[in-house]
Amino acid sequence: MRYGTAEGVGKPVSRVVLGTMIVTTNERERSFGLLDDALAVGCTTLDTAHVYAGGTSERCIGDWMRERGNRGEVVVVSKGAHPNADRRRVTPYDIAADLHDSLARLKTDYIDLYLLHRDDPAVPVGEIVDALDEHRRAGRIRAYGGSNWTHERLQAANDYAATHGRAPFVASSPNYSLAEQINDPWGQGSGSVTLSGPANAAARAWYARTRMPVFAWSSLARGFFSGRITRGNFESVKGSIDGACLRAYCHEPNFRRLDRVEALAKEKGLSVPQVAMAYVMSQPLDVFALVGAQDKGELQAAIGACVMRLAPAELAWLDLESDEKP
Repeated sequence: MRYGTAEGVGKPVSRVVLGTMIVTTNERERSFGLLDDALAVGCTTLDTAHVYAGGTSERCIGDWMRERGNRGEVVVVSKGAHPNADRRRVTPYDIAADLHDSLARLKTDYIDLYLLHRDDPAVPVGEIVDALDEHRRAGRIRAYGGSNWTHERLQAANDYAATHGRAPFVASSPNYSLAEQINDPWGQGSGSVTLSGPANAAARAWYARTRMPVFAWSSLARGFFSGRITRGNFESVKGSIDGACLRAYCHEPNFRRLDRVEALAKEKGLSVPQVAMAYVMSQPLDVFALVGAQDKGELQAAIGACVMRLAPAELAWLDLESDEKP
């Protein structure tokens, strides 16, 4: 495992971060086993959220940390202020409410890195930064950032922080993978943000320049690069593919990328997901990959890909920027 840092967290952050949407108190034994396996292979960082599994993801992680007595070893990344069916919720009140819920569920008095799950551009960034910094100064969170925030809003937040004596946003969690998002995976207006594809070159340049850590969600494009989908079997497996994957990624430009991933994987003796993960980790950005692994084997494969580096010519060919195979 490789590790990086996020300002204010004070612990090494594993480059592979276990996504815990499938961790739940409803499957306690399986979930504890997955969390044990993650820690055993060096995956010390867990990504969860107030909304995951109706709150049972955070509760299960809290039960596991208390039972194992390992809170000091674990970096907890949690998210709050996700909109609901009725309204947007990026307000000081909702941030505080979700944070206190999460602390109670996680059975801890602090969260290592707290991210706002969505943005609301109608809310001035100063109100948001002031609210988050108050919780940081109170010790409830060690550091904060944004999930699905545009780089322009992140810059505005940090400009405000710099001029008002507040701590800055230290991390961001957008989508980032080799696959281009042709459509929003959650439907139009969901507020998700991606760095992938030619349309987002300016955003990637901003992250390269600022070195803000990128906690990339759906690095394997909701399973598009899982190795279970091919151009040849797509029609036969289509009915079992995640709806968000179908909507966002199962389109011709990405099948062209998948063809190239398969060819490079065969040439290098690697798996499809390993090449797709290596693509993300070989970028000139400070990337941490969120991986929704279901078992120790999937985690170990992701960790193996984390240490690989692809050449610039290989990256360009995989992303359809060049037709000259390296």
